[in-house]
Amino acid sequence: MNYTGKNGEYFEVVNITTDNCKMLNAARPNELSLLWFTTDDNKLTIDTKPHQFNTNDITCFTEFYNIEATKINGLKLLRFNKPFYCILNHDSEVGCRGLLYYGSPNLPILKPTAEDLEVLEPVWKLLCLEMDSKDELQLEMLQMMLKRILILCTRIYKSQLAIDTVETSSSDLIRDFNFLVETHFKQKHGVAEYAELLNKSPKTLSNLFKKIGHKTPLQFIQERLMLESRRLLRYSNKSISEIGYEIGFKDVQSFSRFFKNKEGISPLDYRIS
Repeated sequence: MNYTGKNGEYFEVVNITTDNCKMLNAARPNELSLLWFTTDDNKLTIDTKPHQFNTNDITCFTEFYNIEATKINGLKLLRFNKPFYCILNHDSEVGCRGLLYYGSPNLPILKPTAEDLEVLEPVWKLLCLEMDSKDELQLEMLQMMLKRILILCTRIYKSQLAIDTVETSSSDLIRDFNFLVETHFKQKHGVAEYAELLNKSPKTLSNLFKKIGHKTPLQFIQERLMLESRRLLRYSNKSISEIGYEIGFKDVQSFSRFFKNKEGISPLDYRIS
């Protein structure tokens, strides 16, 4: 089921099986996806890393992930583009930027409880019913349903990460940091640079991440650099020196040292492995 609007809006809800699983890697520019697994033992390779998903696991993707469907038994796919609903412009309504989406480098994997599912499942059913409506109110109704699903998923993930144990302002600071890293990681590699953008001290960021059990801010930045490095080494034909320059290293030696320190092998060995 899909909706196509007059101004380029696109929204689809699809049941995915082995027969049509290639759709998972067909995201177009400015598209975001949400996957809700309906069976056990689904296997995806995401940016070269294997992941297994079971019944009621939920995960979210931007267009930048490289996905290979290794084994698909069943899932529900929700996908929409920026003209349909732009979370960057409407983040105050859903609060998912930096958590469900653009929360580099972590892939969000939600584990809804039975109580969560009692709320989420009826909303999804209503969304599917609305996909069959063909009147002038359909776009607004679908946007409203999507927003509800994103809000519910954001609540689930925040509870899972124990973000609700900190103040709202601190929670927002974490999300803002996540999004800034996603936006600037190729140019800014140091915690102090992000602290300046947030008008906070590096110590404030470090203490906050420690309080909620996250990795340190520096680890977070470096993991995003490694994610991009692996993507470019595996999925592009760019030389190692070009990749190093692209993600902000001054020379290939600095990039190679960084990569080997984190991965345990050189960029060249990683590419040919």
